[in-house]
Amino acid sequence: MRTDEYCKILCQVKLNGGHVAQFKRSIDEAYHHNWIVDNIPAASVIDTEAFVTTSYSRGFPVGYYDRLAGKHYLYNHANIVVEYHEAVPDGNRIVGFYVEPFSVDHKFVGGTAWSGNEDAPALETCSIFEPMDLDRAKDHGLALTKSTKVLYTYDIVWKPSNIKWASRWDIYLSMDNAVPKKVHWFSIVNSLMIVICLSGMIAMILARNLRRDISQYNRVPTDDDDDGDIGTQPSEETGWKLVHQDVFRPPTTLPMLLCVFVGSGVQVLVMALATIAFAAVGFISPANRGSLMFVMLLLFVLMGAFAGYHCARLYKSFKGQRWQRATVATALLFPGGSFIVFFGLDLTLASYEGSTGAVPITTLLALLALWFGISVPLVFLGAYLGFRKEPLEFPAKFSNIPRLVPTAPWYLSTTFTVVIGGVLPFGACFVELFFILSSMWMDQYYYVFGFTFLVFAILIVTCAEITMVLLYFQLCAEDYHWWWRSFLTSGSTAAYVFLYSSFYFSKLESNLPITYFLYFGYMGIISFGIFLFTGTVGFFAALWFNVVIFGSIKVD
Repeated sequence: MRTDEYCKILCQVKLNGGHVAQFKRSIDEAYHHNWIVDNIPAASVIDTEAFVTTSYSRGFPVGYYDRLAGKHYLYNHANIVVEYHEAVPDGNRIVGFYVEPFSVDHKFVGGTAWSGNEDAPALETCSIFEPMDLDRAKDHGLALTKSTKVLYTYDIVWKPSNIKWASRWDIYLSMDNAVPKKVHWFSIVNSLMIVICLSGMIAMILARNLRRDISQYNRVPTDDDDDGDIGTQPSEETGWKLVHQDVFRPPTTLPMLLCVFVGSGVQVLVMALATIAFAAVGFISPANRGSLMFVMLLLFVLMGAFAGYHCARLYKSFKGQRWQRATVATALLFPGGSFIVFFGLDLTLASYEGSTGAVPITTLLALLALWFGISVPLVFLGAYLGFRKEPLEFPAKFSNIPRLVPTAPWYLSTTFTVVIGGVLPFGACFVELFFILSSMWMDQYYYVFGFTFLVFAILIVTCAEITMVLLYFQLCAEDYHWWWRSFLTSGSTAAYVFLYSSFYFSKLESNLPITYFLYFGYMGIISFGIFLFTGTVGFFAALWFNVVIFGSIKVD
């Protein structure tokens, strides 16, 4: 243990045409070897002038392509550096693991050949007394040909280190190779400042207009008003007050589905908020991605009671009678749809030749056990409590005969408001979305959860504000069909997220059908979850807005 070794032969293989073509494709697509020692992935030094300090990349590449020579070179020698410090009298702790790859066309002393059945002769291209260096390897690159014989070798060096055990992941968390840090932070801060300024402007305009309208509607008629201009008389009311007898009328289009979406949205929202909060305070290590996914699934399961409660109470407020069906739909719709898609993707991945990334069947059975054993009962418990509560109280009762909705201009149509409603919320998160997608699909570590929490809060506020603004214009046009529109207005953010993910996919430079299937399948699940919680935020913001403004006026 802790013995330095140089020029150690691992094995020798002869590549055929198929192997050579596969290696060339791996080099062109920037594939990396990912080794692990004591749960620490291998890191390699990035040789670039763009970074002032030493930067590292996870893993090391399969090889490289020399454009001048028009040849692919395979990395077959690895300088392995293991850093450690003595933690206990009889043991050590590994705190660093680095690999420097080389491409070396090894030659045996005297030009002899080695069959692999006996001890290998000495090598001319490396030394047993010192590690491989660039000067020794630069003139002996291993170019890939139709019948290349590859000899794999390695050096291993043990170095004592003062790195603390708790800090051994620091270099991996600072890997910012896709975009320099300055660009990362500047873009996020700039995006947030724009969103905050726009949100402030929207809030000011909204408050001023509402203050004027409420003051006018609540004004007591006087004799002076009768002698004055007819347009100033309170009896000549126009705008949003005219729909006070219809604004809280239950939706006529799929009210149960709306309740199910709202309940599922509450479940996803609380899960996401709690997960980001736990990660921001350090309860979840970004180095262990499995823990992050486990916490998300566990919180989603436990939040089933919130989904059942809000769905049931909202459905009761709509005077719904089939509460059992609504509860079952809440328990099965989003989790069941996500599981079916996930199972299909996993089955496709398992059937793909040479794939090792499929989820084991035992894990799938564990997910089913969590779903039906914990989540579903909690949804029914929440629904039971929700139906026992009194329905939501609205400040105005709706009439028996619905009011006719006048024809609205094109810019107040449902299609236009839904399309434009997701632009501003997407602007609040699209920069951060780039780094999240990079951590998911480019194998980079994501660790700025504190800032993610801030972006998430800004996203929620923006969804609420843009929904209330568009709702105000809708009510001024005497259109009271706001239930579904408020949900879809902010929920359209998910469509922009999915479109952006489609744009990001072009950066992956993948041409395999399985990659298309997996990427868009998983992003479809994520986008649908974003649709549920952003739509729920807009729905409750619109509901609160209506309760406040219609509760502030005098209604005959």
